[in-house]
Amino acid sequence: MSQAAAFKALHSGPEILVLPNAWDAASAAIMEDAGARAVATSSAAVAWAHGYADGDFFPVPLVLTAIAEMSRVLKVPLTADIEGGYTDDLSQLSETIKAVVGAGAVGINLEDGKRDPALHARKIEAARKAADQAGVALFINARTDVYLKGLMEGEAAQAEVIARARTYAAAGADGVFVPGPTDEALLTTFAKEIALPVNAMARPGLPSAARLQAAGLRRLSSGGGLFAAAYGTLARATAAYLKDGESDPLAPLSEGLPSFNKWFG
Repeated sequence: MSQAAAFKALHSGPEILVLPNAWDAASAAIMEDAGARAVATSSAAVAWAHGYADGDFFPVPLVLTAIAEMSRVLKVPLTADIEGGYTDDLSQLSETIKAVVGAGAVGINLEDGKRDPALHARKIEAARKAADQAGVALFINARTDVYLKGLMEGEAAQAEVIARARTYAAAGADGVFVPGPTDEALLTTFAKEIALPVNAMARPGLPSAARLQAAGLRRLSSGGGLFAAAYGTLARATAAYLKDGESDPLAPLSEGLPSFNKWFG
């Protein structure tokens, strides 16, 4: 089975797909070693790790390099968050998709942001065509930012997400990502009303993976949560080290980590 087929199958198995979002080769390898069945990238975390802001600012050549570095060390499927594709030009998007596939990704997140849903549907169609031309059955996770960007509220937001999901499904999406909501009843409604696998994003107040699975969701992403956890630990450890210059407290923080030279050798 190809990595693309294996990744798609993870969305229809008995268990919800819990995806950790990596930002470089080391974080991706650690996630696989911890038991991840697939690894995703976080566009925000990858951008921050390279000194760029999130929000379609990250240069595409660096995006491709990051994807290739992670793909090189992973045995499990890799899916890449490519924000809005870094362009609204369909021809340019097509070339980017081919390059993303060439770098080793078998899935993408493609977000609508504040764009016209009709434009986003055309971008999904262009991405599907480009991936097919590249010979990869790319899993296109269509992200809608109705809640994350606060575009609408209440019943209007719920109806808009469902309408966009249907539009994106017709355009060739394989899944729908709805970051923002944490209400279990609302997420259950999305799982029932949206024919494609629905993806939630980890954030405070979100139900557990088991409850999301029971609600009908098929995928849970960590987003920037693991990056924040890792760098929060780094910030505290660095502050303590600079204050006291003590070496011993650093050792427990690295317990369980592999020898990276041996791992990547």
